[in-house]
Amino acid sequence: MADKQIYKTLCERKISGKKSFGVLIDPDKVNDTSLEKLCGLADSAQVDFFLVGGSLVVSDYLDGGIKAIKRNSNIPVLLFPGNSNQISRHADALLYLSLISGRNPEFLIGQHVVSAPAVRKSGLEIISTGYMVIDGGAPTTVSYISNATPLPADKEDIAMCTAMAGEMLGMKLIYMDAGSGAKRAISEIMIHSVSEKVGIPIIVGGGILEPEKAYLNCKAGADMIIVGNAIEKDPSLIREMASAIHSVPVKAGT
Repeated sequence: MADKQIYKTLCERKISGKKSFGVLIDPDKVNDTSLEKLCGLADSAQVDFFLVGGSLVVSDYLDGGIKAIKRNSNIPVLLFPGNSNQISRHADALLYLSLISGRNPEFLIGQHVVSAPAVRKSGLEIISTGYMVIDGGAPTTVSYISNATPLPADKEDIAMCTAMAGEMLGMKLIYMDAGSGAKRAISEIMIHSVSEKVGIPIIVGGGILEPEKAYLNCKAGADMIIVGNAIEKDPSLIREMASAIHSVPVKAGT
């Protein structure tokens, strides 16, 4: 996609009420062969985006994985970095994550200062993203690595105010994440509370195991649903998830 086209697309889809489906890929858990198969399934299901990255990437397959995706699919690739080293010029855009739900300055701004020269040089479309980790009922890698306590799952007002603050600070996206391996997904009540108060696109991920939950989260106000673990375990779930997310009715008159 051309410069800044991904964010423009996300905003246009939000205005029209069209929902997006993103498949999260951990570079540590794939190879060229598995990615070729995954891309075929994703293309067939009309997946909207791939997200690539993770809280703890220990392999050197970030560049290689993105190149493999590009060989097998035209679906845009968004970097979802867990640290300042997860940058690849082969992607289409970078979600420049600031952990606004935590109070660790390293992940609010520290990692960004370190990565700024490389990010600028990369030529990627940079999308500043307010990242909010919500308690999913199980310890997550992101909470451990960031040394930040997740927002309580039943405190919709805290989530709402955090998202509002992120938007007013200039964030272009809000990403609400229950974390990899979450026992429970983020509630529709919390998603609705946030979506009612912010005008920027909202991404929701973590613990979404069934198409019905993806659909309900979209109805509650999520603009993009991200699924990773469930698809790692059962890649064929891509088609059902995509169908559920894309079946959410668009706004009248669009």
